[in-house]
Amino acid sequence: MKMASDASRIAITTHIKPDGDAIGSTTGLYHFLKAYGCRSLKIVLPSMYPDNLAFISAGTPSEDVIVYENTPDKAIDTIRNCDLVFCLDFNAFNRTEYLETALEQSPAAKILIDHHLHPDRSKFDEVFSEIEISSASEVLFHILMNCPGINDDAALLPRECANALYSGMTTDTNNFRNSTYPSTLVMASKLIAAGVDRDAIVEKVMHSYRENRLKLLGLLLKDRMTITGNGGACMVLDKETMLKYDVKEGDTEGFVNIPLDVADIRLSVFIKEDQGKARVSVRSKKGTSANKCATRYFHGGGHENASGGKILFPDDIPGMDQAMGYGVKCIEEFLSEQ
Repeated sequence: MKMASDASRIAITTHIKPDGDAIGSTTGLYHFLKAYGCRSLKIVLPSMYPDNLAFISAGTPSEDVIVYENTPDKAIDTIRNCDLVFCLDFNAFNRTEYLETALEQSPAAKILIDHHLHPDRSKFDEVFSEIEISSASEVLFHILMNCPGINDDAALLPRECANALYSGMTTDTNNFRNSTYPSTLVMASKLIAAGVDRDAIVEKVMHSYRENRLKLLGLLLKDRMTITGNGGACMVLDKETMLKYDVKEGDTEGFVNIPLDVADIRLSVFIKEDQGKARVSVRSKKGTSANKCATRYFHGGGHENASGGKILFPDDIPGMDQAMGYGVKCIEEFLSEQ
C-alpha cells in the first residue's frame, strides 16, 4: 500500500454497468484506504449501479462517489487529475466505455485488481489478477489480509469494507452456486467469524427485488425462451417488454442462470436489447465453455462458465426481431461442435 500512502489524489474505478462485485470491491477498497489514512479518495463509476445494490455503498459519502452519466466533466477531471488509479473488476480500459480515453491519457500510476482472463498488463503499473478465484472482491480481500496492520485478521478490516467485500463475493458466486473455490470459502469463513452478517447480506442481494421481476421472469420462461435440441437455451428481452414491465438495471440479474436448472441444458444465453445493440450473457455447466461461445459469436468473453458479449446492429443482425433466431443458431452450431 506504499503507492497509496504516497499518493495525494486517488481514484477508484470499475466497469460500465457495475454489478455487485464491482461495487463491493470499489466500496471495500475505499473504506480500507480511508481507514489507512488516505484522505483525497473518489470512486468514479462509468454508470450507476442497480437500486438493489445501493446498500453496499450506503456508508460512503455521496460527494465521494462520482458517476459519469450524471456528471461527466467531473468524472473525467477526477481521473485526469489524480496521481493513482485503482482499477477493479475489469481487464482492459475499454470495459469502462466512457472513461476509457481519460484512463488512457492519465499520467497517474494505475493498479489493476481483477479476476478476468487476459488482463491488458501493458496499461497498468501493478497487476493483481487471478482467474481461479471467485471475484475481484475476493482478490482484494486476500491482498488486504497481507497488508501491514492486518496480519491475516479479518476482524481488523473496517466494518464497511468487510461487508462490501462479502457482498461482492456473494453476487459474483450467485451465493456460492458459481465460481466458488477453496479460497472463497476461506474468505467467507474469516469474514463471518469477524462479524459479517451473512444472512442480512443474502437477504438484500437475493431477496429484495420488485414484484415486476417475478412477472417478467414468468413471461420470459413461458413465451420468450427457446430450448434447442442439443442442450441449449436462449431467452430474449426487447425494449418494448422492458418498458411494459418498468425494467430497471439489475432487475434481470440471474435470469441467464435459470435454464441451467434443467438437467439436459448445458449452455444458456440471455439477450437483452440495449442502445443500438443487444447485450448478451452466457452461462454454462462444467465441461461446456461459455467463454469460447461468447468470444466466437458475441464479440465478448470472460470466465469459462460465465461470460458476456454483444450483438451488433446491423453488423450481426438487422435488429432485435432477429435476435432469437440468431441466438439459437449460434448455440446450436457451438454445441454441435462440443
